[in-house]
Amino acid sequence: METIIFYFDTAHAIEVHDWIIENSGGLSGNREIGLLDSALEHVQNDMYYPTFEEKLKHIIYAVNKFHPFSDGNKRSSLTLGAYFLELNGYDYCIKRFILEMENIVVWLAEGKIKDDLLLKIIKEIIDDNEFDESLKLEIFEAVSS
Repeated sequence: METIIFYFDTAHAIEVHDWIIENSGGLSGNREIGLLDSALEHVQNDMYYPTFEEKLKHIIYAVNKFHPFSDGNKRSSLTLGAYFLELNGYDYCIKRFILEMENIVVWLAEGKIKDDLLLKIIKEIIDDNEFDESLKLEIFEAVSS
């Protein structure tokens, strides 16, 4: 049985971002919204992103690193990631996702967290596993350098 994955579009991402800016401050407006539009379309291609975790990782990465908005990209990457989880029935891990990912999205923006490590973190959160010592060490080494 094939699992159906639900997606959101660029218009919704912009609405969420605008709400974040209105409620927590920052510059409004879009910068490179075409990059976000492309990422949200591309993530639906199972050849490139075959698993839910890989799709979630790409959404977070794209919003965070492509800077589609004038401000609030880190906050938007976290919020849109949580929304993608909710949209697809992963309600059990949303609170933990937000708590664990709050610093991760900052370190991602700073270039300390790379793609592969981001995916490992996301998988552990979705699988509802505590971070083992090797993952904790990997995160520590990444952010300490």
